[in-house]
Amino acid sequence: MKLASTNEVEKKLAELEAIVAPYGSALVAFSGGVDSSLALAVTARALPRDRVLAVTSNNETYLPSELELATNFAESLGVEHLVVNTRELDNPNYASNPTNRCYFCKSTLYSDFGVLAEERGYACVVDGANKDDEGDYRPGRKAAKELNVVSPLSVAGVTKDEVRELARYLGLPSWDKPALACLSSRFPYGQEITPEKLAQVARAEEFMRREGYAQVRVRHHGEIARLEVGPDELERAFAEREKIAAELKDAGFLYVTLDLVGYKSGSLNAALKQPGKKARRVLPVVS
Repeated sequence: MKLASTNEVEKKLAELEAIVAPYGSALVAFSGGVDSSLALAVTARALPRDRVLAVTSNNETYLPSELELATNFAESLGVEHLVVNTRELDNPNYASNPTNRCYFCKSTLYSDFGVLAEERGYACVVDGANKDDEGDYRPGRKAAKELNVVSPLSVAGVTKDEVRELARYLGLPSWDKPALACLSSRFPYGQEITPEKLAQVARAEEFMRREGYAQVRVRHHGEIARLEVGPDELERAFAEREKIAAELKDAGFLYVTLDLVGYKSGSLNAALKQPGKKARRVLPVVS
């Protein structure tokens, strides 16, 4: 569903600002994607700029090229931007890659951000979750709610399509940016995640992006790289298969395959829906 008029867009922006404004100050969990960019822009509109802190976690699961884009955007808004290194991989419940891996990731991330917000005098932690995230399989949302993270886009019922519409209206450079989940989403559940494997995926995907592919996922199946590109890019990828295969093998893969369906968000979640197959699950530890 899209917003029908400029008046509706302005009304929705005012609604988002009204959700954030009462806090007086906010730390925004900022990855640089369109969702968190909109959340940051709205927060910067609702609050004094010197009472907004954008924080980006720069760890092994984050593509290096994304950091410069995030830094430039925060600077354009006139808000302080802090880069930290949260240590999700130090948690064996996360590194073992259970089906609820994102719960442990977000628990670490938002706990660290919460401590930082308290130390720096910010009233809340804001994230960019939208309404569509509530209906998908997103264990990380449970962690966000447990830690009282403010999700203005979700509260206001803003869908993914509306996120892009609002971002475009505000002139955000990321309004049409392809979706980009953290690199841990490239691993089948139950396959251990290590810095070395993440480096393989990062190198392979950075190469594909430098080559001009808009939508890319390099799924890590041990010795096999399963490459997903946008359906409209499949023909080009096949034509350039030798060049791509050589680069991905240099990154450490023994075999390189091209997924004939093309990019599909959350494609590894298919294993959760197959009867008789159980992906490894680790439940949160309650102390």
